[in-house]
Amino acid sequence: MLDSMRKGVGNIFTKLLLGLLVLAFAVWGIGDMTFRGQDANVIATVGKTQLTVEDFRRTYDEELQAVSARLGRRLTTDEAKALGLHTRALTRMIGFAAIDVNAKELRVTVSDQIVANIIRGDASFKGLTGEFDRRKFQQEISKIGYRSENQYIRDRQSDIIREQLTETIGAAATPPRPVLEALYRYGGETRTVQFITPDLAKLIKIEKPDDAKLKVYFDLNKLRYVALESRKANVLLLSRDVAAKSIAISDDDLKAAYEASKDTFNVVEKRRVSQMTFPDMAAADKAYAELSKAKNFDETAKKLGFPPNEIDLGLLSRAEMIDPKIAEATFGLKKDELSKPIQGQFSIALVRVSDIQGGKQRTFEEVKGEIRDRLSTDRVGQMISTLHDKAEDERAKGTPLKEIAQALKIPFIEVADITQLGKTSDGKTALDHVDAPRIAAAIFAAAPGVETDIIDLADGGYAWFDLVSVTPQRERTFEEAKATAETDYLEAERRKEIEALATKQVERIKGGASVDAIAKELGAKPETADNLKRGAAAPGLTPAALQTVFALSKGDVASAPTVDGKSRTIFRIAEVKPAPAPTDEQLAALGTEIGRQIRIDLLEQYVAGLRTRYGFTVNEKALTQAMGGQALPAE
Repeated sequence: MLDSMRKGVGNIFTKLLLGLLVLAFAVWGIGDMTFRGQDANVIATVGKTQLTVEDFRRTYDEELQAVSARLGRRLTTDEAKALGLHTRALTRMIGFAAIDVNAKELRVTVSDQIVANIIRGDASFKGLTGEFDRRKFQQEISKIGYRSENQYIRDRQSDIIREQLTETIGAAATPPRPVLEALYRYGGETRTVQFITPDLAKLIKIEKPDDAKLKVYFDLNKLRYVALESRKANVLLLSRDVAAKSIAISDDDLKAAYEASKDTFNVVEKRRVSQMTFPDMAAADKAYAELSKAKNFDETAKKLGFPPNEIDLGLLSRAEMIDPKIAEATFGLKKDELSKPIQGQFSIALVRVSDIQGGKQRTFEEVKGEIRDRLSTDRVGQMISTLHDKAEDERAKGTPLKEIAQALKIPFIEVADITQLGKTSDGKTALDHVDAPRIAAAIFAAAPGVETDIIDLADGGYAWFDLVSVTPQRERTFEEAKATAETDYLEAERRKEIEALATKQVERIKGGASVDAIAKELGAKPETADNLKRGAAAPGLTPAALQTVFALSKGDVASAPTVDGKSRTIFRIAEVKPAPAPTDEQLAALGTEIGRQIRIDLLEQYVAGLRTRYGFTVNEKALTQAMGGQALPAE
């Protein structure tokens, strides 16, 4: 419901298109964003439009609630991070803002009266009478983070304007019938394949090359054995975890925090509530008389015009019930007890509780770990800032990084050998840190003898480094690369011989030999795959093999490499079955799907154009703080 409130201006096509906007932006997504310092409250800009931390938090909470509702429980912070909800919320904000800028440029508008009519007609804001209820309206918009009605109305107006733009994008997105028929025939064709996957590696023997032969191979592939430029650097790492270890939190701090916010640790009692409303007390009394004696409550309620699915309000806390009088009566009932008629503020009701999930006050010991994490999160930003300033002061004095590390108890790492790939010259890990690629890039952007810049880490921390030395790229000698070259030579020759042996078997089958006979000869198991379709998985056949299958005709024979490259699958097209004539329903379903894909393509082009036209930036520091100090998940 909350998600539909933000998007919900009726048109299903528009809802789909606005949802796909996130996917379209993900095509060029977070990785393409330019990060730079901005106002601490501005999390991103699109053109001249500024998006605030408050906007991000509200959008993120909507994404969190929408996914939680589908799962039937609230996601934890770690689960939300793993699902990339931060990225989704940010890209959605930026996407909507880009369309808003475009709408202003095109002078697309909507009248206040239309906006008001749509809000009044929103089922989310209707009370028990079925009419617009201002009190419920205020409650619902407050749940999703709006501080004022005007703020929500402005956002709803923007939604409607976006609808006008996005509707035009997919106005002619359904292909004509002849195209759909051709696509249906193409996708509905099936094939039957006979195939074998013998262990061809066992049937061949590759001799080790002598030095002369290996030298020829080396000379032909010298670029593969170049020693990349490597650098030596000293690195000082101030990560979030390091700063957290410097924070001292006493038991007194924990107890004080617990007492100050004890109510926030309560597990609130919830009840599954069925509620029936009546126009007057006489009708309620009559229903109560029947229901209180009923052997089967649900069946009797249904006969009285109250199907269970229509009266079930779900699991509610006392605070979530709109009418305080009905809430009071509800939370005085026992499990499966039916209330007597209740004269509420807005209606007369009967209430039944079918399940009770008891609340409790969690003790200090139960929540001690949570409080420690919360305090650490609250204080770690300040600790990072303090350590950063101290390190910068020492750097300004010319203090070596190693001495700064010892004084501030920050990790100091001597990186003896790192290439631009973030690896050592022999391919091992040069720096074991999530930001190693970023640090390596900075090291390779530095010039010898020039003061280096501080590096912003993804978790909100910092890194400093000194470039010690540079070893230029060079060609390795034959002796240096001999062992690696020999391994590469043997692998190349093995694959070549496997392909030659498979090709020989293909030619034999083309000449009249049966697949079964070849299988027996090679010690392989003959297999048959029926009803293969384009794009569908087939056990025993790689995607490359399946693609080749549909490029051949009946009776053709070919081979394709296995995933590990240690053999090849040899196959024969035994049968090709054309797709049956499509029904109107099948063509309609195909048209819907193809139309959706066309709209995605159009939308991707649209938002890519907006990105180029307006440009956008993201304030990484503000983003990290808005996420509680957690780094944005890598894509």
